[in-house]
Amino acid sequence: MEPLYTDIVLPLAQEAFSYRVGEALRNSITEGRCVKVQLGHSKLYTGIVWRLHDRKPPYKTIKEVDSYVENAPMLSPLQMRFWEWLAEYYMCTLGEVMRAALPSALKPEGFSAEEFARDMFRPRSVQYVRLHPDLHGTEALNDTFESLKRATKQYAALVELVANLPEERLFEAEILRSQLSAETPILQALVKKKIILLEARELAAGELPPLPERLPALTPAQTRAMQEIGQGFATHEVVLLHGVTGSGKTEIYIRLIDQQLRQGRNVLYLLPEIAMTSQLVERIRSYFGERVIPYHSRFPERTRVERYLRANRSRGGELILGVRSSLFLPINDLGLVIVDEEHDTSYKQTDTAPRYQARDCAVVLARLAGAKTLLGSATPSLESWANATEGKYGLVSLTERYGGALLPQMIISDTMRAVQRGERNVHFNKALTDRIAAALTAGEQVMLFQNRRGFSPYVECGTCGWVASCPHCNVTLTFHKADGMLRCHYCGYALPLPPRCPACGQGAVESRGFGTEKVEEEITRLFPSARIARLDRDTMQNPSKFRAIITAFTRHESDILVGTQIITKGFDFGGVSLVGILNADNLLNYPDFRAAERAFQLMVQAAGRAGRRQRQGEVVIQTSMPEHPLIRQVAAGDYLAMARRQLAERSAFFYPPYCRMVGILLRHRDKMLLWRAANRLGDDLRGIFGRRLLGPQPPPVDRIREEFLVTFLLKVERSRSFAQAKVLLAEAIARLHGKAEFRSVTVVCNVDPQ
Repeated sequence: MEPLYTDIVLPLAQEAFSYRVGEALRNSITEGRCVKVQLGHSKLYTGIVWRLHDRKPPYKTIKEVDSYVENAPMLSPLQMRFWEWLAEYYMCTLGEVMRAALPSALKPEGFSAEEFARDMFRPRSVQYVRLHPDLHGTEALNDTFESLKRATKQYAALVELVANLPEERLFEAEILRSQLSAETPILQALVKKKIILLEARELAAGELPPLPERLPALTPAQTRAMQEIGQGFATHEVVLLHGVTGSGKTEIYIRLIDQQLRQGRNVLYLLPEIAMTSQLVERIRSYFGERVIPYHSRFPERTRVERYLRANRSRGGELILGVRSSLFLPINDLGLVIVDEEHDTSYKQTDTAPRYQARDCAVVLARLAGAKTLLGSATPSLESWANATEGKYGLVSLTERYGGALLPQMIISDTMRAVQRGERNVHFNKALTDRIAAALTAGEQVMLFQNRRGFSPYVECGTCGWVASCPHCNVTLTFHKADGMLRCHYCGYALPLPPRCPACGQGAVESRGFGTEKVEEEITRLFPSARIARLDRDTMQNPSKFRAIITAFTRHESDILVGTQIITKGFDFGGVSLVGILNADNLLNYPDFRAAERAFQLMVQAAGRAGRRQRQGEVVIQTSMPEHPLIRQVAAGDYLAMARRQLAERSAFFYPPYCRMVGILLRHRDKMLLWRAANRLGDDLRGIFGRRLLGPQPPPVDRIREEFLVTFLLKVERSRSFAQAKVLLAEAIARLHGKAEFRSVTVVCNVDPQ
């Protein structure tokens, strides 16, 4: 018999490894199965059988694979095609995709069989109870009752069991042990007498609840949008729904979801932030009940695995609602993918490979599955807008707010003028504080948006000018007054605020600038009777505290919510009549070609939280540049003007969507070695790509966690092969690492950087 070999993908940044298939698996092994394999001398890993073949690998010693991983699901052909596309497009290995895609408990590893087994996921088991099969018919059951008359507790337990079993299937049906009040010794006694059976096994999937009889009513504008989406799907795989904030996009989503579930198909509903899921899950569950499967990284590991397995076993008619990692769930019979707030930067994975853009991946996944994709936003990304206006995507517009609510009134407050007139109190112009006072008097709620967390961005000595900086990163430390600590938002380094300047020993250390903590403190001083809450990355660290903040504001148990961009992400707070944008200039003055687009999106989304019911809301934008074109576009809510201006600039300067880009990052602890490597790689790449390559140059923060950083940017025309460009780039990086001097230099490629 000819030897059989397999390529195994391991959760490592490595290409697949080849193994011989052992006799125990030869007749049952299939592609997509999870197997236990040894790598090196002792480490055991979970691997995925990727390909079976008869080609002997060029190894001196060929290890054998001879056992499966218990309770691990098999990858479907759709998942395997999707993983391959991810690895190829985002220039990473299948192992890195595996590492991101599977929950930890589904890929156990260890240095011994015992350690591997301890790491393995074991499904929760529950006990089921039924009548013993030796009891044939009603007469035998009556005789059994007669025999238990003196054993009163056993008699009562049997009565309870029979009462809970369906009469028509009395001798075949079973119920959960938890439905019986009898103590375990009593039930064990009945087991010994062969009257009942107790069986422990994994909890069986329950029946799906019925679909709703009543769905949210649609306005005429929403009804037209629904019809246009249907027409768009007839000719396009993707439709972009451009609906102003508060226009009721969610009601349309619910209708589309219901259509798919009634056909027995599954739906994937993506959100950019975990913060949004709690409020939305409650609303969606009010229609679809337990058909909703929420999924995100904040769930405990066991919960994530159980929901992964539930998706894998789904018989259709279920809704997966989650953040970008939900793309990796094994969703069968996918009918529709919805990407809500599709413009949001949280859809881009930036820290580890694969550095994927979930919106774009959702489009590809849907295409592979034969499903449709709906992208929704009040401020679409310019890439999606260009695709829609050029005819690649369908385009549907929804320009009216739901229920006749009016778009908020926009007030531009000139910060410089307020200072000159003595109308500025710390960080608040009089135009804003007057309206806050009026809103509180009327019993309404206020949201204040400041896109910087902490108390102040940096601290400085008033005498010698010393500034607290991170010793591991080239960045200032942010002061967090709540715990009196200076923190680095890049590496997490922290130290207490010094009472005196450590440089001169004389001056007092003073805070400069302001973040959400300082806004919270100052607004408390100005409005001492108001109930104030803060929502940012710091308060989100504790999930229960975060939920409490959202719940309290929803119930109007707090009056003012101070927050970073988290508060702009699709929340629906009916009592908010006023939104204050405290420092619009900070959003505009950022060295990035997307700065204007992002600033528009953040300000419009923040403004959209105001006046979402009957009363028209107000938005106050504090800025020292009141005549800036983008500020005027935000005030007018003129997305089309912003898009036209920004797309014209991007066309002139050759930026997306008029080109494709790859960001290239090199890092190393030795600065001189790093720059030698960067110059060598730059020379090589310029010989291939010419002026399409920008760099090398240091990024704004050029040292993080003791490593120095250098960047390049590669632009590729839409008319050229992006796949071929990435192949040439990978070959150049391989040549760099082929030099012994540069093997320790880390090179990271970020396709479609955000």
